[in-house]
Amino acid sequence: MKRRYYIIGVALIWGLSLKAQQYLTLEQVKQLALEHNINMRTADNSIQQAIEQKKEAYTLYFPTVSAVGLGFKTNHDMLKKNINTSDLTSSLTQTISQNPSLAALAPTLAPLMQMIPSTIPIGLMNHGVMTGVQAVQPVYAGGRIMNGNKLAKVNVDVKQLQRLTSKNAVELQSEQYYWQIVTLEEKQITLKEILKMLKNLEKDAAMAVKAGVGMRNDLLAVQLKENEIESNQIKLENGLKLSKMALAQYLGMDGQNIDVISKIDMTRIPDYPTIKVDHDRVVANTPEYQLLQRNVEAKTLQRKIEVGENMPTVSIGAGYNYFNVGDGLNNNFGAVFATVSIPISSWWGGSHAIRRRELAEANAKEELVDNTQLLKVRMQKNWNDVDAAYKQLLLAKKSIEQSNENLRLNRNYYHAGTVTMNDLLDAQQKYQQCRDKYTDAYSDLQTRILEYKQSVGE
Repeated sequence: MKRRYYIIGVALIWGLSLKAQQYLTLEQVKQLALEHNINMRTADNSIQQAIEQKKEAYTLYFPTVSAVGLGFKTNHDMLKKNINTSDLTSSLTQTISQNPSLAALAPTLAPLMQMIPSTIPIGLMNHGVMTGVQAVQPVYAGGRIMNGNKLAKVNVDVKQLQRLTSKNAVELQSEQYYWQIVTLEEKQITLKEILKMLKNLEKDAAMAVKAGVGMRNDLLAVQLKENEIESNQIKLENGLKLSKMALAQYLGMDGQNIDVISKIDMTRIPDYPTIKVDHDRVVANTPEYQLLQRNVEAKTLQRKIEVGENMPTVSIGAGYNYFNVGDGLNNNFGAVFATVSIPISSWWGGSHAIRRRELAEANAKEELVDNTQLLKVRMQKNWNDVDAAYKQLLLAKKSIEQSNENLRLNRNYYHAGTVTMNDLLDAQQKYQQCRDKYTDAYSDLQTRILEYKQSVGE
């Protein structure tokens, strides 16, 4: 009874482990890589930054509005004036003496006037409030605002193209991980087939030794070969585990049990990849070429902006102001104005700055021409790699057929006693190597095809 429960428990655990494993197609691998890879998230953030910068540049078309407010209290009057009273007292004395009706007051007023100081200080503005608001609209800025907005748009295009190149790199890396796992799993299948052959051969050799018609060293040779295959299986299994872990981490599935869905059919050669295009015609479609073009545009706009830095700036504006500085001194008023700013001192170094921008623009144009040729060279190289990989696949398929026939003949010759056990084991090893070469060639062809498609902008 306990044994039955144990078997049931093991079966349940095995079933749950199978259920937890996720099998992914190539398209699913690529999609998950694009969704979770840090390079793609960084590229998306860079695009958003460029878009915000573009919106920021657009606001320069609108008026600049500013407001200012000031309140103050001083420890003494800001405006001071000493009034001289001597002229006032002499004039008053003369007026009294000339007016008979006031002559009677002269004895009374004389002492009072003598008490008046020679100077009387007065002060104003020891506290107050001033406020104002104004709006300034640039009318002409040497093209800096317009070209700055164009440059911001070019920057958005650059970030989007850089995202596309990152996308290509992520897809290529994920496909390489995918086919690496497929290759290792196919090699596991080959090892299992070879090990099965060796087990059967071991039985035959053991029976021959037991019957006295076989040599014991033949049996030992088979057993040693079995040990070698089992050792290779262990190494292959470890490599497969690491490859799956690397793929899981790349897909944002770290720690999850994943596998891929694919099987290489060694009985059927895939069709020749008819994907070659006119490289001169499609080079302009590649993100690398378009990045070079945007670089030229950016350098041209930077040169124009530098020219604008040395041009006059014309602006118009309007403002409203109010002040109250105490003692009844208050007022408010509005005003319209126009300003012209000429950067005269900037002309001294401005010509050199403009020349520097012109040289940078010339370099960008040279890089466009030179790298366009290099892009075409890369396209041709990638196509050559595709063609060579397909031819290697054809040779590997032919080698499998030949090694399989060689193995069949050596097996028959061994049973007939015309070849040794070592000859038969050598034929099995060649068969295994040919199958492995086919697996490698098949996987290499798939990645070469993707590299070529990416290089021509597909």
